[in-house]
Amino acid sequence: MATSKEYIEFVREQLHGCGGEIRYRKMFGEYMVYINDKPVLLVCDDTVFAPVHDSIAHLMQDAERGVPYDGAKERYILDIEDRELAHEVMNCLEPHLLVPKPKKRKK
Repeated sequence: MATSKEYIEFVREQLHGCGGEIRYRKMFGEYMVYINDKPVLLVCDDTVFAPVHDSIAHLMQDAERGVPYDGAKERYILDIEDRELAHEVMNCLEPHLLVPKPKKRKK
């Protein structure tokens, strides 16, 4: 079951105002959420996944973990309905993430 357009819009609305530009991109039927052009969250099957990272370990210590798709690393499952927690997670993660390098085009 792929993530619905309504759900990804809900995720974006929940993250609005957390201190950066929020956008998402559809990838293989699911979505990557970016803050300030940095990939932060995966949204798969209407579930929000945050990377396991030391900067948010204290916030996510009681969170469930899951694998968003076959072959992926285990991630925290973020309760996106808890807007305050979602903003804290984004604000803690964002400084530690990198903007991906542009891919070189093949000639």
